[in-house]
Amino acid sequence: MESPILKVENFDAYFGTNQILKNINMTVPKNKVVAMMGPSGCGKTTFIRCINRMHELNPDARAEGAIYLHEDNVYEMLPIILRKRIGMVFQRPNPFPTMSIYENVIAGYILSGTKLSKSEKEEIVEDSLKKADLWKEVKDSLHKRGTFLSGGQQQRLCIARAVAMKPEVLLLDEPTSALDPISTANVEDLLFDLKKSYTILIVTHNMQQAARISELTAFFYLGELIEYADTKTMFTAPKDVKTQNYITGRFG
Repeated sequence: MESPILKVENFDAYFGTNQILKNINMTVPKNKVVAMMGPSGCGKTTFIRCINRMHELNPDARAEGAIYLHEDNVYEMLPIILRKRIGMVFQRPNPFPTMSIYENVIAGYILSGTKLSKSEKEEIVEDSLKKADLWKEVKDSLHKRGTFLSGGQQQRLCIARAVAMKPEVLLLDEPTSALDPISTANVEDLLFDLKKSYTILIVTHNMQQAARISELTAFFYLGELIEYADTKTMFTAPKDVKTQNYITGRFG
């Protein structure tokens, strides 16, 4: 069996004295979609932010335990290197408002001071927008602001911006919660294609979405990972009564 792309060992996360995550242990296989479910405030978003160390942007944050990307402990890597290898897409589409669509896609290179030739930039922009299934819609307006796009297009632009850095893992924090049903379906279709090239962890409140798009599901409750199993098993025969109660709508 191929070794996992991500391995989380005895992981705890805190904001000040408040413990948000408690002894999380899990492994993530390559090129799978893993859904993170659980009621609001259960630690799902904190967990994915810990994977690429975005949580450290909060000065009270600290973490204990280990997260490995292949054999590399992410807490021993330079954050700028780590975030090239593990991309993130947030809940609300957030194209950089002063940048064009073209500049948004290569923003990671611009912000990290990476020098690219004009042809390299053009290749990355076209390739990334194609991967985000946005190229046909925007190819004639690349130098317009990213903010003139619809919400669904903006979110796909943010996905293009993340994949432009050629990451191995994509983290998505409720990427469709601000979108209408048609845009949501477009993003879900896109995730099916993207998992051929990336490992995807997605936080979702939408159980139907988790059932549709993920192979594995992790259920968090009060900062603990209660259950982690293949999605079909989780939805049809959960082992833990808390998971069953959540899936059947008894709480959450």
